[in-house]
Amino acid sequence: MSCFIITGGAGYIGSHVSKQLLDHGHEVVIIDNLSTGFKHTIQTLSQYAKKRKASVSFYTVDLADTRRVEKIFKKHPCSGLIHFAASVVVPESVENPMKYYVNNTANSAHLIRLAIEYRIPKFIFSSTAAVYGDARAEDVPVIEAGKTIPINPYGWSKLFTEQFIQDAGKAHAEFKYVILRYFNVAGADLDGLLGQSTENATHLVKVAAQAATGKRKSVTVFGRDFDTPDGTGVRDYIHVADLADAHIRALEYLDNYESDIFNCGYGEGYSVDQIISTMKKVSGVDFEVQSGARRPGDSALLISNNTKIKEKMGWRPQYNNIEVICRTAFEWEQKLT
Repeated sequence: MSCFIITGGAGYIGSHVSKQLLDHGHEVVIIDNLSTGFKHTIQTLSQYAKKRKASVSFYTVDLADTRRVEKIFKKHPCSGLIHFAASVVVPESVENPMKYYVNNTANSAHLIRLAIEYRIPKFIFSSTAAVYGDARAEDVPVIEAGKTIPINPYGWSKLFTEQFIQDAGKAHAEFKYVILRYFNVAGADLDGLLGQSTENATHLVKVAAQAATGKRKSVTVFGRDFDTPDGTGVRDYIHVADLADAHIRALEYLDNYESDIFNCGYGEGYSVDQIISTMKKVSGVDFEVQSGARRPGDSALLISNNTKIKEKMGWRPQYNNIEVICRTAFEWEQKLT
């Protein structure tokens, strides 16, 4: 059994990764300031850990409080750290860029320093496809070695952190990392224990699920004039359970291979209108749809090339089905009603 520190483990993706670590019999130590995470998620994980005869420790700490974070590192010598804690709303990053550079970049730099100081051998970073910016049609699906020119502060804040991590790896041979660039994460735990709980979420699948359960009056399509087949933005959607599995494989990968960067997506895209139609189908609810102007920082098309993670890690997604993604999101939303 190994111990892993999870920053942001009370949040959406971090909680699903924590659950899979518990399935593998590992000890999980969660650091979360609960700004976007939830106490009920920690309670669910704690109850699940007892059933699995595993262990979860939780600390309500902000990463800016480096002294308290360091105390946790001293108390829990660990085999790896998975860093999720971040602000993730693209339009907000345009309106309030300093929040993103401080919370996402500066706090990550402090965390990386502590990880090196306490000789944590594996560092997994939650990055984003936003680092690719508004990719040209001829560059899609995007590869890890492609151009990284973000079009919003959120993407830049993550790209700057990627650079910190890579530089740290060059300077400290014992510091090994995997950077995972997420595409659009959606869906919920297949056991129905976990899901996206943020009420004011901006992710389309979550918003559509809220409309299907009557929590929202409608769904707004932000932009119908993109250079895409139906005029709405196209994204690569990945089920959160498959993304969580990629983190487990990343930890195992570092046992035998060098640090690297991987896309996490399915390699195919769905438009906003296609997601809305699918949610209506799986829920049986014909909710209202409105049209709005484009949001600042939104790109037209972003799809992953996932060849590298499949070939080098042996990652094989199990839930590459847009109906499964929408259905599990809808069922989780029903539980929150």
